Amino acid sequence: MQFTAAQIAMLINGQVEGNASATVDSFGKIEEAKSNQLAFLANPKYEEYLYSTKAAVIIVNETQELKEPVSAALIRVPDAYSAFATLLHKYQEIMRQQLSGIQEPSFIHKTAVLGENVFVAAFSYIGEKVQVGNNVKIYPGVFLGDNVKIGENSILLPGVKIYHDCVIGKNVTIHAGTVIGGDGFGFAPQPDGSYKKVPQIGNVVVEDFVEIGSNSCIDRATIGSTIIRSGAKLDNLLQIAHNVEVGNNTVIAAQAGISGSTKVGNNVQIGGQAGIVGHIQIADGTRINAQSGVSKSIKTPNSAVTGSPAFEYTSALRSQAVSRNLPDLEKRVLELEKLVQQLMQERVII
Repeated sequence: MQFTAAQIAMLINGQVEGNASATVDSFGKIEEAKSNQLAFLANPKYEEYLYSTKAAVIIVNETQELKEPVSAALIRVPDAYSAFATLLHKYQEIMRQQLSGIQEPSFIHKTAVLGENVFVAAFSYIGEKVQVGNNVKIYPGVFLGDNVKIGENSILLPGVKIYHDCVIGKNVTIHAGTVIGGDGFGFAPQPDGSYKKVPQIGNVVVEDFVEIGSNSCIDRATIGSTIIRSGAKLDNLLQIAHNVEVGNNTVIAAQAGISGSTKVGNNVQIGGQAGIVGHIQIADGTRINAQSGVSKSIKTPNSAVTGSPAFEYTSALRSQAVSRNLPDLEKRVLELEKLVQQLMQERVII
């Protein structure tokens, strides 16, 4: 599909500078784009490529000043990065709208209800009484257990597994290999040293506009629901345990883990490989540094913590600075001890 600079400008509310009829049919990085591609410039480090790129159309900030003539058509917008993201989103929507129908072989139970313009790829399984909303895209190898509900415009990429009774909201994207609704890690210790499994009879609820990365695991609740609130963004390779609640617009980076029944507030930022123990609360706006170990509740909103066990970020930096200076401090203490001893000897003599 081809688009002109003028058409693209309309999509992102930009102003064309140069040839409004310039056409593109794909995207490229500004430093290596071809003559049929669109690029963008948001980072000043790449400004030199603005004058040498072969791209036909470039999205730039309104404030971008030209030091040399530019061959490409420019589309000026308030924020080039945000506008480019918007354009990619619209492009992705157009491409996915072309997917529809049911491919074979696939299994769809006779009691399942599918909305309009649904795409079901080959080798998918849709169980009893499943409800799939309008415009949902189900890619190859997806499994939907009995009574699962999928909201409209959601996308389940290859190999996603959603176990029975789980609920997925609208405009949710779940990437390849993720498992939602597997049993929580519940085992009761017995007098003989063995462990008895505690049945996990709850479910997982993923609200609207959530994105979940590849190969993540979100366990079903023992009783009730494990909940991922609206707008949350979860990276690849995460472990979300039973009865956890993740707040609105919270972001969690790769390889983090949250233990059972912990409540994570709204707009929390959790760095990669962070670990959070169970049965605690994380206040709204908290920032948890990568590889931190959170062992107790964080009750003050907008706190920042780091380390293991994690504690207040600024205090942690001071402690690190003191640790680095310990050899010098030890040397100074030894010198002071020698000076004190010398003064004491002189006093005795006098």
